[in-house]
Amino acid sequence: MSKFWSDAIQRLTPYVPGEQPKEGGITKLNTNENPYPPSPKASAVINNFKTARLRLYSDPDCTQLKDALAVHFGVERNNVFVGNGSDEVLAHTFAAFFQQKKPLLLPEFTYSFYPVYCNLFNIEYQQIPLRDEFVLNLDDYSTENGGIIFANPNAPTSRAIELGEIEALLQRNTESVVVVDEAYVDFGASSAVELTKKYPNLLVIQTLSKSRSLAGMRVGFAIGDEKLIAGLERVKNSFNSYPLDMLAIESAVAAIEDVSYFESSTQKIIDTREWTAERLAELGFVSLPSKTNFLFTRHRFLEAAELMGYLRSKKILVRYFSKPGIDNYLRITIGTDQEMQLLIDTLESHPDLFKMDVS
Repeated sequence: MSKFWSDAIQRLTPYVPGEQPKEGGITKLNTNENPYPPSPKASAVINNFKTARLRLYSDPDCTQLKDALAVHFGVERNNVFVGNGSDEVLAHTFAAFFQQKKPLLLPEFTYSFYPVYCNLFNIEYQQIPLRDEFVLNLDDYSTENGGIIFANPNAPTSRAIELGEIEALLQRNTESVVVVDEAYVDFGASSAVELTKKYPNLLVIQTLSKSRSLAGMRVGFAIGDEKLIAGLERVKNSFNSYPLDMLAIESAVAAIEDVSYFESSTQKIIDTREWTAERLAELGFVSLPSKTNFLFTRHRFLEAAELMGYLRSKKILVRYFSKPGIDNYLRITIGTDQEMQLLIDTLESHPDLFKMDVS
């Protein structure tokens, strides 16, 4: 630590992102990236971009992207906010709505950036335990609060909840903002965007990093009542007036508009996910029902930390969380069919796997 750090910064425990290896020959199944390239239309935008334009600032309002998102989701432009990845959108959300006198409610096991933002913005929060098999039950979110946030589908547990459960929460929780983080919604869950038209305290946040293969462009967005969006704009314009560059805006528009490519690539990932879950089950793994582009899985006999180390020795990266309660699970990103076959083949070669009955 430095003597120049403020007390608040010294108390922070920062978020730890998934490893991004510098060496080659690695099969990367640890950061939930899309294994397929962006839409060809988005790639064409990037390849044909006139670099002389970069002497100018990008559009601070990202109007072109907001319009594309509004058309895609059937909302108005003033219902859309965009930011530099959904992490920035989340940060502005915490700053705009959750600095309240009552605690923010969030799941015990969820996206680990949420507690980091709470500590950064000095927000009191309460973590609500999940039910058996890591089920998120919104009936448990009944106490007075300064806001509620959860991911649907949840990460890292991969499970999704139905829209009816979210609407029931909104009907009884009317005095604080409810945020649904839908980073993985396109892999089999139902979006709550339509509910934003009925409930002025609902904010839905999504990203183009996962289902649209633009993780390197850093594009996220939120959809909600125009007053919520106006609050986010106040924070954004007090922090960074130009959150997205020209390439990010224009490639994101192309990706949003290329619906057929989006549907094709997400379906391939869903199909590969189901195949992988079946093959893992044959090897003694128990996976939670996933509506994401990853599997949250444990082996019936072998420890997760040991399996993670074994796979790493074979140049396959998966994500392991040492937090008690989930420390015997691996989070495995769904890659191409070839990458997942390599994963299965490598696990089959584990020296201890077939010394035990996994049937």
